[in-house]
Amino acid sequence: MVRLVAYDPQWKRLFGLEKACLQEVLGLTILDIQHMGSTSIPGMLAKPIIDIAIAIADFEEGRVCIPLIEELGNEYKGEFGNPLRHYFVKGDPRTFHVHMSEITSLEWQNTLLFRDYLIQHTDIAREYAKLKTRLALMYPLDRTAYLEGKTKFVQRVIQLART
Repeated sequence: MVRLVAYDPQWKRLFGLEKACLQEVLGLTILDIQHMGSTSIPGMLAKPIIDIAIAIADFEEGRVCIPLIEELGNEYKGEFGNPLRHYFVKGDPRTFHVHMSEITSLEWQNTLLFRDYLIQHTDIAREYAKLKTRLALMYPLDRTAYLEGKTKFVQRVIQLART
């Protein structure tokens, strides 16, 4: 079910706690950890699931991280529709998504571009929140349709951020 909630300032703190755990177990095998997705954008409506992006140098070498991330209670889902991304979920109900990709990948770059652009452009962030609300009302039981409905907007914002 697609359920959006008001922004919760605790998301930043919860991300920080999870980031510290991930850094402790992964150490130097990773290059960076970032808070991503709507929970990383102050004031944004969001599904109450914290998205975490982990940057690695090489997708195949990143496989050594899988059992370490699993030890923290995350369930590995493989690439889960995104080539060259290791994907994990945590919690019941779901509390975290972890996306691990190469630091040079478009996925990594686009994730940060989108987040940073919305943080810097509150008018565009408000437009995104309205779109999310409309889609959640249209597709409350169809997460795929909800996600697909956001695709053009996300692509437009990434393009704006690149220029």
